[in-house]
Amino acid sequence: MARRARQRLGRWLRVLLVVVVVGLTGWVTWEAWHWPDVSALVRRNPPATAFIDRHRAAERARGRDGRVAWTWAPYAAISPHLKRAVLVAEDMGFFQHRGFEPGEIRSAVEKAIETQDFPRGASTITQQLAKNLWLSPSRDPVRKVKEAILTWQLERTLSKRRILELYLNVVELGPGVYGAEAASRRYFGKPASDLSEDEAAQLAAALPNPRVWHPGATGPGYRRYAETIKRRMAKAEFLAKLW
Repeated sequence: MARRARQRLGRWLRVLLVVVVVGLTGWVTWEAWHWPDVSALVRRNPPATAFIDRHRAAERARGRDGRVAWTWAPYAAISPHLKRAVLVAEDMGFFQHRGFEPGEIRSAVEKAIETQDFPRGASTITQQLAKNLWLSPSRDPVRKVKEAILTWQLERTLSKRRILELYLNVVELGPGVYGAEAASRRYFGKPASDLSEDEAAQLAAALPNPRVWHPGATGPGYRRYAETIKRRMAKAEFLAKLW
């Protein structure tokens, strides 16, 4: 009896192994087939992003038209003040790293261990770009693996200038407002090329929570953060030499 039970168990384990292997093979094949063409971004701007599509779908589900404010601006048509503000706010080491900041990742993991929660934060601009273009805001570990692979591809395929241009054009800077040009015109009535230091700091301060923090918001936390960014900008004029 014991021998027969072991044989049955062995057969079930083999069947289970086959099912797992077939399932993994199918999943990998599906992912490879649908994997983004990162090289296309060398010369072409994305027609949409995963975050914009998600916002449109959510708005339509509420019975609205799903329109967003989004106007593309070439790199040279974006104020250097905004570039500096975003770098000091989000990724000071952007021009030095290759997509990942080991020190920041280690700090985030240590904090996650202390709080018994998933690691959050520590994302570079390149990682945020990968997430915005193709992924979701979820903290699913599989999503993080995809983000890491796409980040590596972006850094390997595109110049730093192009990565920053893409990021400044697709990131959300207010409810349904995407990119520097649309945000500048929405909140300040001017093109992104004409943003002042103060205006640039206000836009950069929206990045952690653009649905609540954006120019015109009166919350003390947002205003304090915008002032912090302005102080950082004053100490980081050297960044202008890197782009």
